[in-house]
Amino acid sequence: MNVQEYIESGIIESYVMDLASESERAEFERYCAQYPELVAARRKFEEKLEAYASQNAVPPPPEVKVKVLEAVGKESRPVSSSIPPKLINMENAKTSPPARSSGLLKFVAAAAVLLLIGMAYLYYQTRQENKDLTSSNDRLRESLDTTKNILNKIVEEQKQVVGDPNTLVVNMVGTTVAPKSSANVYWDSASSSVYLVVKNMPKLPSDQQYQLWALIDNQKKDLGVFDATNDKVILKMKNTKKAQAFAITIEKRGGSESPTLEKLQSMGKTLQSQ
Repeated sequence: MNVQEYIESGIIESYVMDLASESERAEFERYCAQYPELVAARRKFEEKLEAYASQNAVPPPPEVKVKVLEAVGKESRPVSSSIPPKLINMENAKTSPPARSSGLLKFVAAAAVLLLIGMAYLYYQTRQENKDLTSSNDRLRESLDTTKNILNKIVEEQKQVVGDPNTLVVNMVGTTVAPKSSANVYWDSASSSVYLVVKNMPKLPSDQQYQLWALIDNQKKDLGVFDATNDKVILKMKNTKKAQAFAITIEKRGGSESPTLEKLQSMGKTLQSQ
């Protein structure tokens, strides 16, 4: 059984508010003995009911209040002096219930009606919240599916570039400042596409980023910034048609106009440099 779907069906609300049928209640109690998450969800809803009742308690509408007060005070209302007193048959009085008991019953009945209305409203609100949450989850799932499709398309395009025999692989090795740093640049000079795979680079403080450079005739061309991750992902960098070498430095977040050479992390030469 899919426990999450069972919870989202509204059975917990129906059970707690005594709106479920006997067979539904029996089934729910049987499942509770098997799935602790059902018991936890039921307790959570019960706590939510209590919190909602205490935080959102409001006085009843004036007309309801008047009717309740009339039901409670009808029997105790003073008798007008213009109305003659009513003779009571003592023999009948022995078998008739006291007027106060009748008033109390009316009060309890009115209070029960108000409580039922409040519970029905809370049940409706809870079901509506569940519907809204389900709708929101559906929209999020559609958005994730769309994003996943886009990412898959990008990955396929990157695989084609990496697997292209015309793509040059530049092995970037660490410098004396960072001897363990390493990365690979996949460069297609025909299409100018540049992809970067980080193999070993430590994470930087939040105010710093790595920056890739292309060295062209003693000039440094910015190819973009990136953050180090634990996953060996393929990063799409800025294009370049020429490059005698590629280099990576540490710069302030957002990148710099020129490389900080004392923070040179790794470097690799291309065939154009030979």
